[in-house]
Amino acid sequence: MQVGLYFDLRNPPERRQDPTRLYGFTLEMCQEAERLGADSIWVTEHHLFDDDYLPQPLTFAAAIAARTSRVRIGTGIMIAPLHAAVEIAEQAAVVDIISGGRLDLGLGAGYRIPEFELFGADPAKRYGATDRRVRELRQIWAEGRVTPRPVQERLPIWLGYLGPQGARRAGLLGENLLSAFGPIAEPYRKGLAEAGHAPETARMAGGIQGWVSDDPERDWPVIGGYLAYQLDSYRRHMVEGTGAPMPRPVDPDRVRAREASKNPIDYFHYGTPEEVASGIRAFVGDAPVDTVYLWASLGGMPADLVARHVDIVCTRLAPLLRETSAPAASSAR
Repeated sequence: MQVGLYFDLRNPPERRQDPTRLYGFTLEMCQEAERLGADSIWVTEHHLFDDDYLPQPLTFAAAIAARTSRVRIGTGIMIAPLHAAVEIAEQAAVVDIISGGRLDLGLGAGYRIPEFELFGADPAKRYGATDRRVRELRQIWAEGRVTPRPVQERLPIWLGYLGPQGARRAGLLGENLLSAFGPIAEPYRKGLAEAGHAPETARMAGGIQGWVSDDPERDWPVIGGYLAYQLDSYRRHMVEGTGAPMPRPVDPDRVRAREASKNPIDYFHYGTPEEVASGIRAFVGDAPVDTVYLWASLGGMPADLVARHVDIVCTRLAPLLRETSAPAASSAR
């Protein structure tokens, strides 16, 4: 199993950093992660967050590509209904060229009402729109309707669907599934078979909500605070525009104690490298997961905490997980 790191470039108002320095430091951490042996770097997309959450993942992916030479670079995810297929096709091709063929294009349906309003998109049709973008992208690249073409002959597309119905949709499209939650492997394989794709081509990867520490109890008062900020931020922004009441603040201790599930804001793997590796193996099970990635930073952490976590993920956790083979998953890129 390969291991990567995940960045969202949050910059909370109450501890705001110079954004130029934050972006520069994050690129330095991407370079450091590569030097320490990370297999991949992932970035994501949201709009109108009050902490300046990264809004343009492919733009930042191009910067990562220019500063690295080996790691895979993924979007986890890009919100497909907010972007025209031609726009995605062109931007992805540019990143793939800059990186020498290292892009993994993760796409998802999104959920935030203000984001759909910002782009004039219909949230009620987001799943159909996401499926359609995938079909359009494959057709655009196959027919050479935009130039330049990606370096990779078949640029990997990953669908960030979390539940069994979404997993089946990814299978029907014949694409990779961007979830590491083992129980949805079966509907994913069934979707592949239903659409005439070989079930043994099933390939999964995904983000793991968690943090690794060499002294978990010492670090928890600090890490728990940043986790609470991050989860409260997601929950607060999730209900904007829906008319739903503002959620109550989370209790990070309760989140830490919960059993892992498909919902990424309901659990948190926390502990030593050995403990987190064990939790990830249980989360994945026998699913064909070949890559997992963890947050490099939570809630706008200071640089020293981020650097320490990048180091422990790459040098302590990754070797433990690389001993875990993903059955039925191809490691070919």
